[in-house]
Amino acid sequence: MPKFIFIAGGVMSGVGKGVATASIGKILQSKGYKVTAIKIDPYINVDAGTMNPIEHGEIFVTDDGTECDQDIGNYERFLDINLTTNNYITTGRVYQTVINRERNLEYAGKCVEVVPDIPNEVIWRIKKTAKITKIDFVLIEIGGTVGEYQNLLFLEAARMMKLKHPKDVLFVLVSYLPIPRMIGEMKTKPTQTAVRLLNEAGIQPDIILARAKLPLDEPRKRKISIFCNVQKEDVISAPDVKSIYEIPINFEKENLGSKILKKFDLPIKKRNLKDWEKLVKIIKNAKKSVKIGLVGKYFQTGQFTLMDSYISIIEAIKHATWFFKRKPEIFWLSAEKYEQNPKLVKELKNYEGIIVPGGFGSRGVEGKIKAIEFCRKNKIPFLGLCLGMQLAIVEFARNVCGLKEANSTEFNSDSKYPVIDVMPEQKALLKEKKYGGTMRLGAYTCKIKPDTLSARAYRALTISERHRHRYELNNEFREVLERKGMVMAGINPEKDLVEIIELKNHPFFVATQFHPEYKSRPLKPHPLFREFIKAAIKNNSISH
Repeated sequence: MPKFIFIAGGVMSGVGKGVATASIGKILQSKGYKVTAIKIDPYINVDAGTMNPIEHGEIFVTDDGTECDQDIGNYERFLDINLTTNNYITTGRVYQTVINRERNLEYAGKCVEVVPDIPNEVIWRIKKTAKITKIDFVLIEIGGTVGEYQNLLFLEAARMMKLKHPKDVLFVLVSYLPIPRMIGEMKTKPTQTAVRLLNEAGIQPDIILARAKLPLDEPRKRKISIFCNVQKEDVISAPDVKSIYEIPINFEKENLGSKILKKFDLPIKKRNLKDWEKLVKIIKNAKKSVKIGLVGKYFQTGQFTLMDSYISIIEAIKHATWFFKRKPEIFWLSAEKYEQNPKLVKELKNYEGIIVPGGFGSRGVEGKIKAIEFCRKNKIPFLGLCLGMQLAIVEFARNVCGLKEANSTEFNSDSKYPVIDVMPEQKALLKEKKYGGTMRLGAYTCKIKPDTLSARAYRALTISERHRHRYELNNEFREVLERKGMVMAGINPEKDLVEIIELKNHPFFVATQFHPEYKSRPLKPHPLFREFIKAAIKNNSISH
């Protein structure tokens, strides 16, 4: 039977449960064990697809088309595995399944109750994932913070699993230790409270990961040990780091992997994180930088900048930059600013490369088009992703093909030249107001045209990439676009849809309908991001 490790969070949200879960998985993987990870989201939403990225962060998409929490992306990047819909659980999914079963008389006339039927469904899903993947460890991250009523039923499922399989279940609490500026001392009381709240749910943590600005000292470890009822050696220091990829290395300094294996009475194998250590060394020692501008709109939440909206893109930029032993400098550029004052677009000359990412809605669209035009005319390396490709087509149609009123029907349904349009099956779905889970989602095949930049990057002519969109290049305009110099470098053979466009006589002008960022890994940068950064480095040397 596989072993199950539940990871919960204490004190506050955003404490780092996702990367802690991914890091534990990486450590166990490095010791020769097969690992998978599950994210439990306490939202009523059936999936993450209908959530606002400013509030929730990026919507990550798996090969099978599941729209899920960004932590699934962390798991995939750290563990270098592809996860599926089985690795994502929400309150909405669980209740929906239980209600459907009740309607189908699958409970044989019994009263269906919140407890135990909801926790039982959660347990069934966890065990199903373990059975399908045939692995040694299942890591289950419980979203939210201990003490919130939203995740109580998931904690109840964890408690029930521990009761039935006491030797196969372990609990990890990731808790925050604040250092109030006016006091100047690391405080353990919030973590003590979090442990008591976990105790109230019938759970005693086996390991506490102590998140703080600074490393945990011995007095604090001793205090947490006594008041939280854990061995002192099971209180693991988890200080802030410049890169999340340092976390497995930090955990292993305190032998976290060996401690977990010992608790499960499993053989302690030699640790093999050599490649990871090399990566961390590059991250810490890189001197030369590459300046990349990200022209988007999902940045601001009140007075704060929310990087989570584009986390996969940010990580893909980092992976590719580290590949060249460079230091990434990523700048947030507001598309709305260029919309309001087009002259400001000249600042793009300050960057070695520009990315226009995906998004929905008309806000900032004209600003993005201005940015794309500037990159095209001034030979600045450009990478367009999803909406970024669609707007690159709109810009080219207007300013090169002479179709001045060209647009996407997403922004102007009466456009004279709808170069981007919604597919017929999508029109039917939108008419019926079927929005959730109905876009073109997940992995699709793409045939790449030989002798293109994309072919050189991938070193293959058939690839598979992940999608999340409704709108496509309107094939009625392909001929005029190609005649004026746009290269249709990648085509989906099943539906004859354009997946990649390129421009010749440009250092790097590539845009994709799919999201290559979802498949980038720290030790395996995505080919298109790698070539984009390569062009940006070259642009840097030319401009200087």
